[in-house]
Amino acid sequence: MFKTYSTTFFIANLPSRKIKITGFSVLMTLLLCFPFFTQAQLDLTYQKPAKEILDMVDTPLPPSVLINDDATLMILIARDQFRSIAELSEPELRLGGLRINPVTNIGSRTRFYNKVALQKVGEKETMDIEGLPEKYRAAHLSWSPDQSKVAFTNTTDKGVELWMVDLDTRQAKQLTSDILNANIGSPYTWLPDGNGFIVKFLPEDRMALIDKTSTIPTGPRISVNEAGVKAQNRTYQDLLKDKADEANFEQLARSTLYKVDLDGNKSIWKDTGMYRYIRFSPNGEYVMINTIKKPFSYLVPYYRFPALTAIYDKEAQLVEEILDQQLIEELPKGFGAVATGKRSINWRADEGATLYWVEAMDGGDPNLESKYRDQLFVQTAPFDAQAKPILKMHNRYAGIIWGDANTAVAYDSWFKNRNTKAYLFSPSDPSQSPKIVEDRNSQDRYSDPGNFVTKPNQFDRNTLAITNGKLHLIGDGYSAEGRRPFVDEMDLKTLATKRLYQATNKDDFERISKVLDIKKGEILTRIESPTDYPNYYIRNMKSKKAEAITFFENPYKALQDVHKEVIRYKRDDGLELSGTLYLPVGYDKNKKEKMPMVLWAYPREYKDRASASQVTASSNTFTAPYYGSPVYWVTRGYVVLDGASFPIIGEGDEEPNDSFRKQLVANGKAAIDAVDAMGYIDRDRVAVGGHSYGAFMTANLLSHSKLFAAGIARSGAYNRTLTPFGFQREERSYWEAPEIYYKMSPFMHADKMKTPLLLVHGEADNNSGTYPLQSERYFNALKGLGAPVRLVMLPKESHGYAAKESVLHLLWEQDQWLEKHVKNRKVVVPKP
Repeated sequence: MFKTYSTTFFIANLPSRKIKITGFSVLMTLLLCFPFFTQAQLDLTYQKPAKEILDMVDTPLPPSVLINDDATLMILIARDQFRSIAELSEPELRLGGLRINPVTNIGSRTRFYNKVALQKVGEKETMDIEGLPEKYRAAHLSWSPDQSKVAFTNTTDKGVELWMVDLDTRQAKQLTSDILNANIGSPYTWLPDGNGFIVKFLPEDRMALIDKTSTIPTGPRISVNEAGVKAQNRTYQDLLKDKADEANFEQLARSTLYKVDLDGNKSIWKDTGMYRYIRFSPNGEYVMINTIKKPFSYLVPYYRFPALTAIYDKEAQLVEEILDQQLIEELPKGFGAVATGKRSINWRADEGATLYWVEAMDGGDPNLESKYRDQLFVQTAPFDAQAKPILKMHNRYAGIIWGDANTAVAYDSWFKNRNTKAYLFSPSDPSQSPKIVEDRNSQDRYSDPGNFVTKPNQFDRNTLAITNGKLHLIGDGYSAEGRRPFVDEMDLKTLATKRLYQATNKDDFERISKVLDIKKGEILTRIESPTDYPNYYIRNMKSKKAEAITFFENPYKALQDVHKEVIRYKRDDGLELSGTLYLPVGYDKNKKEKMPMVLWAYPREYKDRASASQVTASSNTFTAPYYGSPVYWVTRGYVVLDGASFPIIGEGDEEPNDSFRKQLVANGKAAIDAVDAMGYIDRDRVAVGGHSYGAFMTANLLSHSKLFAAGIARSGAYNRTLTPFGFQREERSYWEAPEIYYKMSPFMHADKMKTPLLLVHGEADNNSGTYPLQSERYFNALKGLGAPVRLVMLPKESHGYAAKESVLHLLWEQDQWLEKHVKNRKVVVPKP
């Protein structure tokens, strides 16, 4: 048992029943009615789940793999599957949307790697790296520009160090002491020639941080909006709250920039500032630096604070100020709203020193009519000439892949109609009309043409791989017949495509990672099956032969014989749905014993029925449960329907949420009907569960239907009036659609809840909208109305749960809840 920490529980289960009144019972009833005699909290230490579940959760996982561009060398990185509650309990400051460990000066939620090794492609044995510290916590791994070295940070008890590994000699070297500032992004940037770094060091003049627990306020905190400007921001968390927060943020954000060579020699490169990012031009002659400025804000995170984007030469001398961005607290309403002026400033990957950016052509307001929404500009060194417009986009800019002077591909997207476009255009000749090579519904996975293949150019920057006038694409290959990834070839003149390879995925599942050599027909791919852990292969598209380069084994042997299939079924209105069905360990399909079931889902909004009904799951993927997975319960005698389709559709002028509850219940009923028709389940013993928006779904299903025996809702939001300026994909504010906010809020319908509900929430949830208060107030409402409910607040946990103690206890809670309220549920049949 873990005696140092305790998890907080609140329980309410007050069913009405007929009782025989006696003097003693009256006395006890009166005593129990008074809240100060009730046991509202349980002092319970962390628990562990049943052995069947524990054995899988406690299994070490194979490492992650980083493969160099020519697929000759792999870096294998591994970490513990979970952190400890002691690690989560280390000092943490929450400032401006950041979570920082003020002792070590790195993100307090950073996941560290504790094993790094090398392996040559084609060999089975790994190679150790010499010179690594005995114990280390590695993060921010990155290749050198020529991929001959790899750098990473090591976090000690006092701070962050910079390390480097020479991949030829397999020798690790410490380059700095633990004085790096990793509070905002990566604390180092490779020099373009790979011979050193620009590194963020803690400034020598950093002042002591303010301890707010011991300071005496000098006055109230006051916010004003006397000008009446609308600032309809989402419900961000971890924002600055007062002057002390402002002072602490500034101290933690400030860095002094040093140049550090490969031997660890260092020299000051630029004076102290609040640096967000540092980006060298491809030729290494210039560097773009983004520096945070004042005034700070109590309404938005740090990345919307004022900031200066400027260009310097490689000796850190100012060349040109590109953008003096003011505080962004006010934006027009809607998902397509952006700030006016320059944004998305970066370097062209195909030229030595050319900037590009986009500017809104509609004032940044998605509610205004405009033929074009964004325009792309370029500006070449020395950045004193007028910027050149080279492309207009019908939707909001969504990214670009540079190729050469005559070829580039830009993407845009628009939320309201879910449209996305891809423009093939000539950067050097804007007079040429761009060719739209993709124009589709972004939610239509079946029509996705794939992503263009890139390769490093002379600057070691990824650009379009142009081979004999042709581009290539790697696609997921979703279709009604299943997912079959592919490689296509596109002719730049005719735009005609030719399929070079497509996976069969009959007995296994193949994902194409990258094209290695298009002339040889070699691709890097990953193959798995329900019982085979994913491993990497080099496949020849011409011969179809595949050679394994990794050899990881299945860590979940207990699940290897579990029946798994993607089932398809229809909703009452004819909409086609799907889900991945798992049968219990050892289940005899011939006997078809009726078992309890766990249904796990997450609602998604669509603007058309065709996209909503598409199948994206595969029966051939490897079965790998994670901390929040319901699949564990196949070892406990449950049927599991995971990833069940829960589309919420609003076509034309109708918004999806206009009929949210009706569609939600129809989705749940269709899923139960489908598995029940197969003869596998007892439909009176079905649980529903979900995380985040899935928790919101769960509470609504239990409030507005009698389909389920119990529910599990983790880290959800239940009162939409607490997120008044939109939530999930809802753009309308509460004042525009109050009836929608009311109907969709389980809190408003707590009086209808009669089904046992397990509420779980991290006490340090930082997700927008899912404040821990959401679960606490919802529990109080349910308790006050006599609903059977249990609330579990996990100390130190955020929106997802990281500590091993928390995860094991979560699984125990869920298992106990399902055993009591689902598997062993006593169904009372009303008397006629």
